[in-house]
Amino acid sequence: MNKLEQLRQRSLVVADTGDIEAIRRYRPHDATTNPSLLYKAAQLPQYQPYLVDALAWADRHRGERGRLAAMKLAVAIGAEILDIVPGVVSTEVDARLSFDTRATVEYARQLIHLYEQADIDRERVLIKVASTWEGITAASILEREGIHCNLTLLFSFCQAVACAEAGVTLISPFVGRILDWHKASSGRDFTAADDPGVASVQGIYQYYKSRGYDTVVMGASFRNTGEIEALAGCDRLTISPQLLQALEEDSGTLASGLPDRVAPEERPRQALTEAEFRYQLNADAMATEKLAEGIRNFVHDQEQLEQLLLQQAKERATSDAATNS
Repeated sequence: MNKLEQLRQRSLVVADTGDIEAIRRYRPHDATTNPSLLYKAAQLPQYQPYLVDALAWADRHRGERGRLAAMKLAVAIGAEILDIVPGVVSTEVDARLSFDTRATVEYARQLIHLYEQADIDRERVLIKVASTWEGITAASILEREGIHCNLTLLFSFCQAVACAEAGVTLISPFVGRILDWHKASSGRDFTAADDPGVASVQGIYQYYKSRGYDTVVMGASFRNTGEIEALAGCDRLTISPQLLQALEEDSGTLASGLPDRVAPEERPRQALTEAEFRYQLNADAMATEKLAEGIRNFVHDQEQLEQLLLQQAKERATSDAATNS
C-alpha cells in the first residue's frame, strides 16, 4: 500500500479544499472549506453557474448583496461536496464576526437553514468558527441546538481546553502555521521529530484522550508529509490535494505516529474562566499573533470573494444591457 492508503487505516482523511475534482480523485471521508479555498474555487470556470445562482438568490433577499451571495455560494459548494464524500463538510462563519458571539450564532443558523433547504441534514455539516473566546462561546450555544461545530485557527493549549469544556464536536489545531512562526522567530529548520506544530497537536491529543473528552481532534494546516506521518492515528487529518498526492505517490512505510491507546489520567480536567483564557492566550506570543493573522487573512479572502461576486454581477449586467440595446 502507498502511504495514503496506510494513513486511511489509522486516521479519517479529510480533504482541505473546495476543488470538487480533487475531492473526487482522493475520496476523502470529509472535506473542509474556508474563504481562501472558496475564493480560489470561485475563479475556476466550472464554478461559474454557482456564482450566478448565488447572486440571483442574494437579489431575492434583504441584506448586503456580496455577503449573502458568498454565504449561498459556500453552501452550494458544500452541498456539491456532500454528493461525493460520505461524511461531513465544514463551512466557515464570516471571520469578521470572530469577536461577536450573537452574530456568529445567527450566521451559523442561517448556514444550517440554507443546507436544510437543500435537503441536507445538519448532521452532515460542521460550522467552522474561529477559536476566540467569543467563537467558543457561540459554539457552545450552537452545540446545544444540535448544530455541530469545527473550531478553527487553534494554536494554543488554552484554546483546546476551552473548546473541550464547551463541548464542541471537533477542533482543528493548526500545525504548519505554528511551524512557520517558530522558523521565523528562531531562524532554523525543524524535522518532524521536533516540529513545534506536531508537538502541539500531540499534547492536545494526549490531554483529550487521557481525560475522556468526546471532542474530535483533526490536525490541520500541514507544510509537509513528515508532519502528517508524525500525527498518523489522530482522529482526523485534513490535508491539501498536493500533500494527498505526495502521500499517494510514496510507497514507503508510514511512520508510527500517535499511540493507538492513551492511558487514562487521574489528574482532573481543566476549566478556564474567560479571564484565565485571555491571560493564557496573551502569554503565548505565537498563538496570539497567528490567531490575529489568521482572522485577518480569512477576512481579506472573504472580502475578495464578495468583490469577485459583485464584479461578476456587474459584468453580467453590462453584458445584458449591451444585448438588449
